[in-house]
Amino acid sequence: MGKCARRGRERQEQVARKKKRDREWEEKLAGYDDDMKEAILAQLKKRERIRKLTACALFLIAVACLGYITFYSYDYGRTNADNESLAAMKHAGGNVQLSLAYTLAADRDAPVLDEFVNLLAKNKNLIGWIKIDDTNIDYPVMQNGDREYYLTHNFNQESDKNGCIFMDPDCDVLKPSTNLIVYGHHMSSGKMFGKLDLYKDQTYLRAHDTIQFDTIYEKGTYKIAYVFMDEVHPDNEITFKYYQFIDANSEEEFNSNISAIEKMALFDANINVTYGDRLLTLSTCDKTETKDGRFVVIAKKVG
Repeated sequence: MGKCARRGRERQEQVARKKKRDREWEEKLAGYDDDMKEAILAQLKKRERIRKLTACALFLIAVACLGYITFYSYDYGRTNADNESLAAMKHAGGNVQLSLAYTLAADRDAPVLDEFVNLLAKNKNLIGWIKIDDTNIDYPVMQNGDREYYLTHNFNQESDKNGCIFMDPDCDVLKPSTNLIVYGHHMSSGKMFGKLDLYKDQTYLRAHDTIQFDTIYEKGTYKIAYVFMDEVHPDNEITFKYYQFIDANSEEEFNSNISAIEKMALFDANINVTYGDRLLTLSTCDKTETKDGRFVVIAKKVG
């Protein structure tokens, strides 16, 4: 049977079904007077309109969901591909032109590690690389004067809802600051710091207690000392704010900050932190308790 014939047959069947429904309703309404029939038919027409509008709304929602899933899949794939490409460039080491390598070095206040030369040639906002074995955390770390930029842009400076892992602009890796604070989105896909909150489980921490954070100038190994929940506090609130703990000007100030952190810690990680230690803080959003909640991991440099 041809396509036109099939369509014609389907149309005839639809007409026949409609006539059958009309006859059935005529039989059901036979016992009512004209006013009642009119009221019932009006109600039925109203229900039919609602049914059609509902079906149309559901169709539009389905199309929107399909579009979101398509975009999400594309974005997820692009992020994976970009990170794999950047990791490959890092492992390849410095193979850019010698003159370019000298130029990059001259722009810095200290020698740049060879493995970062290629990446710096692509984006001079690179400040390091963070990696935690057996996790998805294996990313470049960016830093510039704009606290908002890398919330919505990737390494290639393209608009990207995943953003980048980035360091607080007030931190100084050369000085170095007492505490280097690194931020990342808590993505539902698990990307960036989307799985950082797995550290709420002490068993998980024991199995993944080491963070490798290399700046573009030196390598660094850190052991996790504290994990805790906090929030972004109003500017005028007088309280400890972990995101302002960057430099300690005295032992007393350092100990005061560590004491405040210890009180918030979810459990004891058995890592002793004392004045003079260099710290690394990983921060991400966590809205399980408050709208402006944060989940924080603090580690001590051990190598």
